[in-house]
Amino acid sequence: MTARAIAAAVRSGTTSARAVLDEHLARIEAREAELHAFNHVMRDDAYAAADAVDAAVARGQDPGPLAGVPVALKDNFCTRGVLTTCSSRILEGWRPPYDATAVSRLRASGAVIVGKTNLDEFAMGSSTENSAFGPSRNPHDPSRVPGGSSGGSAVAVAAGFTSIAFGSDTGGSIRQPAALCGVVGVKPTYGAVSRYGLVAFASSLDQIGPFAADVTDAAIALEAVWGHDPMDSTSIAQPLESVVAGLGLGVEGLRVGVVTELTDVDGISAEVRAQVGAAADALSAAGAKVDNVSVPSTTYGLSAYYLIAPAEASSNLARYDGVRYGLRTPGSDVAAMNAATRDMGFGAEVKRRIMLGTYALSAGYYDAYYGKAQRVRTLIIRDFARAYEHFDVLLSPTAPTVAFELGAKTADPLAMYLSDVCTIPTNLAGHCAISVPYGTGEGGLPIGVQVLAPALGEPTMFRVAQAIEASRA
Repeated sequence: MTARAIAAAVRSGTTSARAVLDEHLARIEAREAELHAFNHVMRDDAYAAADAVDAAVARGQDPGPLAGVPVALKDNFCTRGVLTTCSSRILEGWRPPYDATAVSRLRASGAVIVGKTNLDEFAMGSSTENSAFGPSRNPHDPSRVPGGSSGGSAVAVAAGFTSIAFGSDTGGSIRQPAALCGVVGVKPTYGAVSRYGLVAFASSLDQIGPFAADVTDAAIALEAVWGHDPMDSTSIAQPLESVVAGLGLGVEGLRVGVVTELTDVDGISAEVRAQVGAAADALSAAGAKVDNVSVPSTTYGLSAYYLIAPAEASSNLARYDGVRYGLRTPGSDVAAMNAATRDMGFGAEVKRRIMLGTYALSAGYYDAYYGKAQRVRTLIIRDFARAYEHFDVLLSPTAPTVAFELGAKTADPLAMYLSDVCTIPTNLAGHCAISVPYGTGEGGLPIGVQVLAPALGEPTMFRVAQAIEASRA
């Protein structure tokens, strides 16, 4: 049952939020040990929320657009009084004293938050194998990765554990696992969803977005959390146009550009390229005007990202010092304690990125590395702007291949980083993008097609995504 169908049934009294929760917790019980979607299942809190929704319905009140809908949250969302670890030992035992804005808005919409999902530590990874608590597994084939870093959230929706899940996307961390798990994943425009209460990785790139089983549910989930928030200085202050209102309008006359640099880049499998072509053909048949487009500087996106993101991470992660919260490892003095805590608390990938970022920001290297990467970022923004003068949306693969086997890339960080080659440019530009399941490849595993749009282009982006989804049926 879709999220919107659940909410309608709960609001009408056809079913209860408690009964819906019972059903989803039973699914979690059946497969969680195999898939490890969650770091923490909030059973008692979820039942309390479900009972509150049912009580509101009994009083004749509307609990909200997500009434009784089970929702999972990536474990880097602050949730008041609930363990929040970012899948890192360094946040051992930490319970935030407040809710992230996105969490508060979900509660106000009637959603029932079921638990906190597994992720690559501090959202640094593309496979959810970097978690301090062990990897998550792909529901379609548990020997394969679910993608990352929001792998647990993608698994939760793909396995039917929850109808909606939320993750964060810094370089593709919603869209890539969505593609590998066969669900819809949305990276909104930077600033459209408040980052207040999202534990920071790279602050100029991070963005919160939803996973859902279909495009309409994703649109409803996005609208439940987005909009201006004075607690986030980067939040967009202007009113945002509804994406739900535009669904069903079709794509007649829309201009769609297939990005050649992202479709033909090394590493894109033939089966993924074929599905992108099929999606383009389907849009053309539905009345869109489809053509190829070049966005040249996207070929440098990966290199720029892996200087900018680690640089920001090295600054953001300096706060984990063993003094204020989380893990503390004893030392002979404060400096020794701090070093021992960070050595014990951070995993190998996080340490790798901290060192890379610190090096890129160091005296004598700043201009050569970080400064140059920021100039490349500007080129990407300009190239996208030129493309959007001629096209309403762009099309590309989401991930280069179907889900790969657990352990296949852990010894080769560069090969792992290439998993995000198609998604990173959108984050660097601050634009929006969505991954839609489209066909299957090796072993019947899902393939995702990515629709990109300019900043605040979500209404048109969702229309195109819905048309792609409809052509699949």
